[in-house]
Amino acid sequence: MKVLAINGSPKKDGGTYLALKLVTDELNKAGIETETVHIGTEEIRGCTGCGYCKRNDKHLCIYADSVNDCLEKAKEIDGILLGAPVYYAGIAGTMKCFLDRFFFAGAELEYKVGACVTSVRRAGDVTTYQQMNNYFNLRNVLITPSFYWNGLHGTNEEQIAQDEEGMQIMRMLGRNMAWLMKVREAGNAIPLPETEPRKWTNFIH
Repeated sequence: MKVLAINGSPKKDGGTYLALKLVTDELNKAGIETETVHIGTEEIRGCTGCGYCKRNDKHLCIYADSVNDCLEKAKEIDGILLGAPVYYAGIAGTMKCFLDRFFFAGAELEYKVGACVTSVRRAGDVTTYQQMNNYFNLRNVLITPSFYWNGLHGTNEEQIAQDEEGMQIMRMLGRNMAWLMKVREAGNAIPLPETEPRKWTNFIH
């Protein structure tokens, strides 16, 4: 089994990376392969709603960048792990653009296991965490729980080391994700839920 981790921070080795690493270390201990992709310093366009990803056979985006690279990787993974820093109580801009396009085109993500982590100086982690979970929820990704919101506090490694609860949350999240992935694999003999043609209702007042 394999998990793809997305680091959406402009700082490749900052707090978001450390949060992701605490989770991936636990996944590795459980025998699950992980790959971390750092997209936080890239120039990634936002989704324009053109629908190209729905019309082409590979379901790739019309813009050729790391979004398409990760969509290709998504065909071979069993879990997806998202990491974002907190910018104005929300996801950083580059990561938001990535997620909009990745999940809009990401039919391959359905019924895989997902988890997300945030890195925060002081506050705003809960709203950022909820934003990322929205992507999972709207793409039928199985969301991994922990025992609290998945935020790690501090602006450097020394400060983060003092957030003992935050680090414990990350370790528990990694163990829970590994367990959920193994449960999902054991249930492969059970058919996925029956789908229906999508109904689109626009409310006009």
